[in-house]
Amino acid sequence: MAPPSKLAVATGSVTRLVKEEASYHKELVQQAERIKKLEASEGDENKEYTLRQEKQARQETQNVFPAIRARIEQAVEKLEAELENSNNTGGNADEIKKAEDALAAGRKVIAEGS
Repeated sequence: MAPPSKLAVATGSVTRLVKEEASYHKELVQQAERIKKLEASEGDENKEYTLRQEKQARQETQNVFPAIRARIEQAVEKLEAELENSNNTGGNADEIKKAEDALAAGRKVIAEGS
């Protein structure tokens, strides 16, 4: 089996990072829901501690976004270069289509973060 092309590796990298960023957004929503639930609850002796821990976890999740967006930007730049190289050398049409889709998803994430 032949090793994956540079284009396939760059495509996979962008796709993985976009999915990772989406999972952090999902986690952030879940944490916000847990915080609301804790704030509304009554009589829990550990409420303050648990609430503080949840807020800290939410803050740590929010702190991940700048770093992951920077990694997505780098991966998108690399994918653009590999895509241009593949277009110039007549690369596999299926790989090029996947790369273009991943590139669009990566650019969308970057635009939403700006």
